[in-house]
Amino acid sequence: MSPVDPIELARALIRCPSVTPADAGALGVLEGALKSLGFVCARLRFEEPGTAPVDNLYARRGTARPNFCFAGHTDVVPPGRESAWRFPPFAAEVADGAVWGRGAADMKGAIAAFVAAADRVLAAGEAAGSVSLLIAGDEEGPAINGTRKVLDWLAARGEVVDHCLVGEPSSQERLGDMIKVGRRGSINCWLTVQGRQGHVAYPHRAKNPIPPLMRMLLALGETPLDAGHERFQPSNLEVTELAVGNEAHNVIPAEARARFNIRFNPTWTGAALDRHLRARLDALAAGEGIAYALETVVSGEAFLTTDERFIALVSDAAERRTGLRPVASTSGGTSDARFIKDAAPVIELGLPNETIHQIDERAAVADILALSDIYADILRGYFRLEAAP
Repeated sequence: MSPVDPIELARALIRCPSVTPADAGALGVLEGALKSLGFVCARLRFEEPGTAPVDNLYARRGTARPNFCFAGHTDVVPPGRESAWRFPPFAAEVADGAVWGRGAADMKGAIAAFVAAADRVLAAGEAAGSVSLLIAGDEEGPAINGTRKVLDWLAARGEVVDHCLVGEPSSQERLGDMIKVGRRGSINCWLTVQGRQGHVAYPHRAKNPIPPLMRMLLALGETPLDAGHERFQPSNLEVTELAVGNEAHNVIPAEARARFNIRFNPTWTGAALDRHLRARLDALAAGEGIAYALETVVSGEAFLTTDERFIALVSDAAERRTGLRPVASTSGGTSDARFIKDAAPVIELGLPNETIHQIDERAAVADILALSDIYADILRGYFRLEAAP
């Protein structure tokens, strides 16, 4: 059997227009490649009321521990205006030394690189344990019916993941210059201030909710939440929306609304931050003499991977192939690592993220091939296999 070509596998995956939550055949392409390598595959579809069904894949070769898991997602964001692309976004063209298309960098290129790496390592001798892949179909969306549901399914079966490498595009300027060893938490907040509707010419008979809402937001944003945490920057609050919905120029509205997000470090849990916000808002609202309502949704808790041997293994492999010692970072947004961290130590290492979610997303052919080498070195080191000649 011919070895897996990571470039051709990446192109086959990109040709599947798997915009969240559609699968569009991407998991079938991956499943076919993995089955040919001896992986046992389980297609898992999950759906909750009010959500779209999502297809996922768990594949494993071997039954023994330790179980080294590669995690990722085949779903992608919409391509945007397709006429603005140099090549059609799902054509997977190769030009100027790069594979072009939606998902090339985020993260079908990394998935293909790992499959090729696993093929190479396992062909040289069975691992002293198991190699698995957990591939979700809704990471770019609500992340309800993907990774965390697969993890619940694994736990119900008594199946354990010992360490996990996520193929998110962690690299910044060059391949391997950064890995993610943690992520900030995220809490989304909706704040509504109640007023009393009235005519603008008679403000004493109304109560305008807009000025107190603005003062409350300023007070929240101008007071530091913390001074930072080990390997984390200070938590920060960003107002993302103000809304009144007032269509009349001569009416003081009855309520005003705002939405804000806080990215927080391990100084906080989502629940503790919720309590803190309500205590602050209670005091501010009392000072303004107004009523308010707050809704919060924690989309992920902050975490930090502290398994230094695992961090060193991944860092050494990246440095060996690129000449760069990667920065161990906790920057950026959230990823499905926020769910995996409850099951196993998790690190993120993937392609450069310069073009992700953009028109003309692409990944250098050389980077995909080098990432496959890095992943192979990680697997060899993890299972202490001799490098193939």
